[in-house]
Amino acid sequence: MGVEPEQMRPPLTPEHWRLVALDIDGTVMSWGGDVSESVREAITQVRMCRNHVVLATGRNIPAMLPVAERLGIRRGYAVCSNGAVTIKLNPGLPQGYEIVEKATFQPGAALEIVRDELPDVHYAVEDSGVSFRVSEKFPMDELIGDQRVSTFEELSSGEATRVVIRAPGRDVRHFDSLIRRIGLSDVTYAVGYTAWLDLTPPGVSKATALEAVRRRLGVYPDHTVAFGDGNNDIDMLTWAANSTAMGDAPDVVKAAADAVTGTVTEDGLVDPLRSLVDPERLAMQ
Repeated sequence: MGVEPEQMRPPLTPEHWRLVALDIDGTVMSWGGDVSESVREAITQVRMCRNHVVLATGRNIPAMLPVAERLGIRRGYAVCSNGAVTIKLNPGLPQGYEIVEKATFQPGAALEIVRDELPDVHYAVEDSGVSFRVSEKFPMDELIGDQRVSTFEELSSGEATRVVIRAPGRDVRHFDSLIRRIGLSDVTYAVGYTAWLDLTPPGVSKATALEAVRRRLGVYPDHTVAFGDGNNDIDMLTWAANSTAMGDAPDVVKAAADAVTGTVTEDGLVDPLRSLVDPERLAMQ
């Protein structure tokens, strides 16, 4: 991968830039949609101390942008759609961003497999990290962006950056057993807390997108930090040189991280973020 030998890398000090990857839901933001002032302040301080803060989320672009705005992040990179779409924020552009990386796949085969097993589920096929073709309208608090009701044939055709499969009333363990039983070798998948399954292009995850961002920014691999709480954060937590799982994360997510902090409702993100702040540099701002 072209990584420099260990002895040639500088140590993790305030003199070198870090890449700090932050999951949103359940990490930065509570499941009720709140971001505490303490978390906002800590993120601002981290950004002021030679750190590239990169939001890395399963959300699409329209759902991510308001969070970035609330955090005061108007420039830099953001990873959306579980790694399928990477954008560069730029307030000088009409939309406020440009897409710099996009991975797509043909969803038809995966949709047919899931339909045969779960004929009553709902589908949303994401186009370019922005809008959706859906089997029926999803609640607006679950999908942000235009939704166009489509036939199964329309859902299965063309390219997609992500597919969301929702099974109201089913336990998340049902999806776990389904994946183990049928396999989905031509996609990457992540099971949510509820009966929610995200499918992304093969080999694509938050980690793959963040690695591309790291290379763009020229950050040393040893200087990567990540925070997350969900199954879709496991690869990201493993990728980072220093990773922290939230206190209410599933055990498998905690096992992938180097450390565990408090829950999102306890502002568990604050203390580990503050450890990345250099007081002397902050005082100079």
